[in-house]
Amino acid sequence: MTEQARTLFGPHPFAAEMSEGQVAGMLPEYLAMSQAFPYLQAGSQKDLIFDAMRRNRDLPRDIELTSVVANFICWDEMGGYGRVLRGGKAALPDILATENFHSNLLRKDASRLLGRPIQPSYSTTTKRYLHSIYTGLSSKDPLVRCAYMVAFELHAAEMIQSLWTTLVKIFDVRSDDLEYFRSHVGGDDPAEKYHGEMTTRLIRELVPADGNSRFLDEFDRAYRLSLQWCRDLLRIVSGEGDGLAEIEHHGRCHCGSVKFYVRAPRELSAVRCNCSICQMSGVLHLLVPGNKLTIECGEEFLTTYQFNKNIARHTFCRICGVKPFYRPRSNPSGFSVNIRCLDKRTIENIRIEDFDGEHWEEAFRSTHEDWEANR
Repeated sequence: MTEQARTLFGPHPFAAEMSEGQVAGMLPEYLAMSQAFPYLQAGSQKDLIFDAMRRNRDLPRDIELTSVVANFICWDEMGGYGRVLRGGKAALPDILATENFHSNLLRKDASRLLGRPIQPSYSTTTKRYLHSIYTGLSSKDPLVRCAYMVAFELHAAEMIQSLWTTLVKIFDVRSDDLEYFRSHVGGDDPAEKYHGEMTTRLIRELVPADGNSRFLDEFDRAYRLSLQWCRDLLRIVSGEGDGLAEIEHHGRCHCGSVKFYVRAPRELSAVRCNCSICQMSGVLHLLVPGNKLTIECGEEFLTTYQFNKNIARHTFCRICGVKPFYRPRSNPSGFSVNIRCLDKRTIENIRIEDFDGEHWEEAFRSTHEDWEANR
């Protein structure tokens, strides 16, 4: 799956050229992620056991499998496995040396590179990402849990390797002197390789033959989530900010035959219309230019309906009947995306404005005049 991910997603964002200033802005966010991850991975099991307690049922094997892998990853991230590997059982009391936590190894490497101590920075972008990761890792659906575990570990290997190479180039240091990176992906027998193999084996155990397509969808979504966090960090440290930065929001019709993504900010501006078709279909409109929407698959399942002026091209999935997007009368070269069809995990907030589509001409004229007056 590592090779598939490389082919599908291309070079990692951290492989791009960065300045020392950009690295200095990005590393505290990266440290926050490294610090939080083992706690989130461990905490994700809490929801699963409480669900079993609430239902008064035995734990199913899928929870045992994801939990044993999760617990080892936490043990390794907190330095325990490496300590015992080097010193045997006699080294167990030394696990109290928390400077061996992987996040603290990173802290030491980063402080050495920058010439000053650093602290974790839990920005809005990083907190949002970590909350999304936790949601996937704690899902009661074993297929989703598995997809998030596999995606996180495979992405981590690519991310760490790319950042290691970039840091060595920028700061002109010996690669083996950066302990955090060397312990993960360096040497002849890198640890991160086994994290990937361990989580990938879960696929054979937890994904039924008829669930492969859904697993790949969830894996793709989870991997893109981590990639997007890395891209967002680079935008922020490049001075672009994160308020209006566009990301990929993925969407689908109800049956999943039609899949698409649209580039838009995390905070969406929606239009609620009261025209006859919108009242019946309940669409919440996100208006975007034509080049912001990409159909990933299922265009052959779309069918078109037109009425009245025959300008708007209402497109529906002919299998499930849902309208994920269409060409609106107000902007026939663009799209109106049905926000209700988008993955909620990438949406931070939705601002809704009402449009009097029942009296379309008057409402459109008034809106257009207001826009001209505020230019």
